[in-house]
Parts: sequence; C-alpha cells; structure tokens
Amino acid sequence: MKYLIAGLGNIGDEYAHTRHNIGFTVLDALAGASSAVFRHDRHAFVTEIKHKGRILVLIKPTTYMNLSGKAIQYWMQAEKIAQENLLVVTDDIALPFGTIRIKGKGSDGGHNGLKHIQATLNSTEYARLRFGVGSEFAKGRQVDYVLGKWNADEQKLLPERLEKCSEAIKAFCTIGIGLTMTNFNGK
Repeated sequence: MKYLIAGLGNIGDEYAHTRHNIGFTVLDALAGASSAVFRHDRHAFVTEIKHKGRILVLIKPTTYMNLSGKAIQYWMQAEKIAQENLLVVTDDIALPFGTIRIKGKGSDGGHNGLKHIQATLNSTEYARLRFGVGSEFAKGRQVDYVLGKWNADEQKLLPERLEKCSEAIKAFCTIGIGLTMTNFNGK
C-alpha cells in the first residue's frame, strides 16, 4: 500500500530552516532516519521509505507554497495514490510551538498552501498534520515571523518534536487517521 506524504515549504536558501518550511524539515528528518535521499523530479524533491509493508512517497514541492496542489496532484496520479492516503505536513501559527494537530479533513485555515491544495483537489477531504510554530509576532509582522528562523529555545526542542512528527506520520500509514489523532493530537 502506498501513501503520499507532502511536506510544505518554499525552495531556496533564504527559506531554509524557517518556521514556514517545517513541512520540509519534518520530511528531511523522516527520510534521514531511514537514510533515504531526496532526488529532484517533476514538481518536487522525492524519495521513498518503507515502513511495516507500506511505501511512503515523500515529496517536498518545488512549486513554492502557494502552488503546492500542483505537485501533490501530479504525484498522487503518477504513483496511483488515493486521496485518503495523502497526508500534508504544514506550519500553523494558531498552535503553540511544537504542538501537533492531525485532522482527516478541514478548512485551509487561511494557509495559502492548503488553499491551493483544496482548490486543485476540489476537496477538503485530505489528512493534514499541522505543526505549531506559535504566534509570537507583533501586529502586521506575521510574514516576517513565519519566514523567520527558529529562536534558540525552539532550536533545542525541535529534534524531539521532529521525532514525534515522524512517529505520527508512520502511525497514520499503519493504524489510520482516527487512532493517530487520538495518540498524537495536542501531545
């Protein structure tokens, strides 16, 4: 059975290691733990890992955040992956730093990447793992904040949170969305 795990972010050195690129960071950690290496392919950097008889196709779209749906749609079709086996990993300013929230469907919450995925798939019925990046920014400074680097305290806690996200992704692919939500939301 195949799953598509799409980590959202923006390509380019100026975006590396920023809050908005947590989707890329989570997939880098997941792939790295399996010694998998990303290759540049159509609309994304792609790699595969195996977990308990499942194939997880990991993509980091090269279409930039606001056009993420294009890469996701392409790879779902190319790999013949059903929408219920799609998990999108993204940042969320509405959640405190490091909080994980997994949902099987829902709104875009004002996130432009999710907005484009919803429009491209013509559906809100896909799983997403939201990683809390906090909201420690002054009014009107949201863009600077999400495109900013992690502070020292966040840097220290990030490895443990990335490990927790990797566990949640593997759980999604083995025990399903319901139990994964129960086991990981708010933890």
